[in-house]
Amino acid sequence: MLGPSEKAAILVEALPYIQKFFGKTVLIKLGGHAMNDSDLEKLVLQDIVLMKLVGMNPVLVHGGGPGINKWLNKLGYQSNFIQGMRVTDDETIEIVEMVLSGNINKEIVGRINELGGNAVGISGKDGNLIQVKRKKILSQDQSGKETWLDLGLVGEIEKINPEIIHELTGKGYIPVISPLGIGPEGKSYNINADHAAGALGGALHAHKLVMLTDVEGIYLGDGPETLVSKLTIKEVNNYLQNGVIKEGMIPKVESCLLALECGVTNVHIIDGRKPHALLLEIFTHKGIGTMIVKE
Repeated sequence: MLGPSEKAAILVEALPYIQKFFGKTVLIKLGGHAMNDSDLEKLVLQDIVLMKLVGMNPVLVHGGGPGINKWLNKLGYQSNFIQGMRVTDDETIEIVEMVLSGNINKEIVGRINELGGNAVGISGKDGNLIQVKRKKILSQDQSGKETWLDLGLVGEIEKINPEIIHELTGKGYIPVISPLGIGPEGKSYNINADHAAGALGGALHAHKLVMLTDVEGIYLGDGPETLVSKLTIKEVNNYLQNGVIKEGMIPKVESCLLALECGVTNVHIIDGRKPHALLLEIFTHKGIGTMIVKE
């Protein structure tokens, strides 16, 4: 149990960071155990409420893959994936939208409000926030022939209209965004939540983008001792090309690079399984995880 002096020291350590980030936008991507474990999620949301109360502008983007899978299985749908992306037809997008916007989003909003925050849940369709085109990917068969594969109602982000976010944060709300986009014909499109977070962070000129994951950060090998605390864009691109950064970390890192290119000052990949990981990253000298900077 910390005594009064230790508690005071913690507050003093946080003071310069509170001053530095006052009025700044921080984009937070919520996923993994930090989202699927109710106790961990509560700690993350407490951090977000505190950030708002000390003058920061947190904006939250969430995923929802496990929830989507659960409901698709319940309703007897079989999911197909191409290069890690869900093929999304007309029936599937209805379930995706129901789970992301109607279930997960509103649950997060309710929990933030219960903790003393003032959250508003929207999707990328609201206010034309995230405009997309139909995403196709290039594939190569065993003979080396390349073909374009259609993923259905999966969106590639073309434009972000951040006005609705500025309106909400300016009036004291915490925006909670589900990763859906709107196509030119008005249809809903499923979007990779990491990519949505990166694009939104850039469009909002966020001071920080924080990706909550199920790993401590970026590893350059197989053991925990290979965790790296800071990388530049050039180093990250080299590691991507050489296959050092791989699998599920690739979309997260690509989103971080996109955010930096669009004007985000710093991006961080941190372990959302650690209690109060956001506060440790933002309000302490040491921080945690991996930070990616321009140079």
